[in-house]
Amino acid sequence: MKFVKNLGTVCRMIKIEHSIFALPFAYMGAFLAAGGWPGLYNLVILTIAMVAIRSFAMAFNRYADLDIDRENPRTQKRELVTGELSTGFTLMFIVATAVVFIVACAMMNPLCLKLSPIALILSSAYSFCKRFTHWCHFVLGSVLGLAPVAGWLCVDPTVTLPAILLFCGVTMWVAGFDLLYACQDSEFDRERGLFSIPSRLGIPAALGISTLSHAITAAFFLLAGWAAGLGSVYFLTATAMGIILMAEHLLVKADDMSRVNVAFFTMNGVISVALFIGTVLDLMTRG
Repeated sequence: MKFVKNLGTVCRMIKIEHSIFALPFAYMGAFLAAGGWPGLYNLVILTIAMVAIRSFAMAFNRYADLDIDRENPRTQKRELVTGELSTGFTLMFIVATAVVFIVACAMMNPLCLKLSPIALILSSAYSFCKRFTHWCHFVLGSVLGLAPVAGWLCVDPTVTLPAILLFCGVTMWVAGFDLLYACQDSEFDRERGLFSIPSRLGIPAALGISTLSHAITAAFFLLAGWAAGLGSVYFLTATAMGIILMAEHLLVKADDMSRVNVAFFTMNGVISVALFIGTVLDLMTRG
């Protein structure tokens, strides 16, 4: 029972449900690299690697931000702050997930194994960015932007234009919705001396940059489809997702942050899953 309780607590700490953001893009990269079904082995190993590195990144972030989370009223119920999980256990979890990730990469191909330490460094380094740069949102975006690249390299260990364009699209997408989320902490970040665009430039500017980021996102997703030689099913899906991205900005106002979670989780979760489904359907239609 204690194991089950600890497992549930860990899942809450790493927000396992947020895997819906990165996993579909990793699968998208794998399907595009294979030109269709990438094989069960590749999908299983890719899933293990993605869950491991995302768990590593979230646990590391919670550990690195423990002093900040203790002071922020919004985060004082997080598991490390309340003592539900100890720092010692969290450190062991961080090491364990890093090992699982490296082993999974080794089971892909030599290139993925060589790149695995870089991915781990980037996934942990973003936690410190808000201490010295207000462009931390785009650093976080670039970490999740590696998802489609990882999926592609798992199947085909070569760097390609579609993978690069997807990386750019996901980077701007994540940065855009992280800006929305960060607006909730603008006052605390400013008082604490932390760097974020909402705290340094103000919420109206952050919302404007977020909107621009998502407009650029939509363009990158369309360009990625063109570079990959996809057809009408994908482009219709990508266009619809671009419209949804713009619509989410109608939910959040500078003087009303009450619907941030709807824009942050619900709508953005739909986008990643829908783009993946659109990609698979397009590939099936072509085949």
